[in-house]
Amino acid sequence: MKIALFGYGKMGKMIEQVALSRNHEIIAKIDVDSDQPNYKNIDVAIDFSMPNAAFNNITACIENNVPIISGTTGWLENYEKAVSICEEKKGAFIYASNFSLGVNVFFELNEYLARMMNNLMEYNIALEEIHHTQKLDAPSGTAITLAEGVISNSDFNAWELNGKDADKIPITSKRIGKTPGTHTVAYESEIDSIEIKHTAHNRQGFALGAVIAAEWIHGKTGVFTMKDVLNLG
Repeated sequence: MKIALFGYGKMGKMIEQVALSRNHEIIAKIDVDSDQPNYKNIDVAIDFSMPNAAFNNITACIENNVPIISGTTGWLENYEKAVSICEEKKGAFIYASNFSLGVNVFFELNEYLARMMNNLMEYNIALEEIHHTQKLDAPSGTAITLAEGVISNSDFNAWELNGKDADKIPITSKRIGKTPGTHTVAYESEIDSIEIKHTAHNRQGFALGAVIAAEWIHGKTGVFTMKDVLNLG
């Protein structure tokens, strides 16, 4: 496939390496101050840009009939608009807070555990995410997806960053060194603790998942998630 990269930072460069290793061609690298690409030559676009650029990148691709994969977080106030545009234009779009194959299995485990724990009032839940010091948004998109997974499978209806409200899921965000990403969901009681945890050792898993999603969406129409790509749930 001929792939365009929107955002050519650390993730963009790693996606390029993975794509090339899987015999794809990178035909455009769009970063800050770059000219717009020739959309007619693009089979699939992958967006790991900045939060203030993601929505425009996504809509430009959809309007030019280019399937797009986005892993940019921090722009989700416009997500429903992007979905509406995709449906109106009969485009193809996948957003994921995390493209790691392991993390998407972790999302499923989190929802399953939330259903089992929902009626056990003795336990309090807490989420923690740790990332590198260059990560701009907090909490991470992955942590928000985890919290939303609990909400959809329990009596909780909201999450809160560094919160202490018993009716909301507390999320703690830490920025430490070069940590690629660690996410923990913990249930704590006076008697014992239950914890599930995902630790990324590097960014390659995110890049591989994004390229696999790009391969999967090529030739399709609609709004999808990584559940569709991996046939989960």
